[in-house]
Amino acid sequence: MADDPENTLVMTLDSGDVVIRLRPDLAPGHVARIKELAREGFYDGVVFHRVIPGFMAQGGDPTGTGMGGSEKPNLKAEFSREPHVRGVCSMARSQNPNSANSQFFICFDDASFLDNQYTVWGEVVSGMEHVDALPKGEPPRAPGKITSMKVQAEA
Repeated sequence: MADDPENTLVMTLDSGDVVIRLRPDLAPGHVARIKELAREGFYDGVVFHRVIPGFMAQGGDPTGTGMGGSEKPNLKAEFSREPHVRGVCSMARSQNPNSANSQFFICFDDASFLDNQYTVWGEVVSGMEHVDALPKGEPPRAPGKITSMKVQAEA
């Protein structure tokens, strides 16, 4: 699986497991939040409400609308030079750079226009085909959902 179980997420989708290597070197605050929410079971049952072919799949909103988040305070931006390429996991936010909370997206393809504007916190190391298989749409008619999301050390 991965070298560091404490910094590896296992996100189970309908079609299988997606293994994500967390990047605390790039975004320590965001990685801590994702792990905290995963450990609380926050993401379990949450849908991917926005899935755009050739761009990205966005989830992490418990309301499924794209307008919600956790009850925790928003995070301060941790932008880096890490490129938004296929498999990169990054935080969604409003126009305010310091508004990331629980929503995230996984890039299907190169999205370099997002570089230095969104916080990269991880990368898919296996199971990207399951992200590719998510139902498409804004929102999808029958959205794919996260069955469970766990820190590998506890999975």
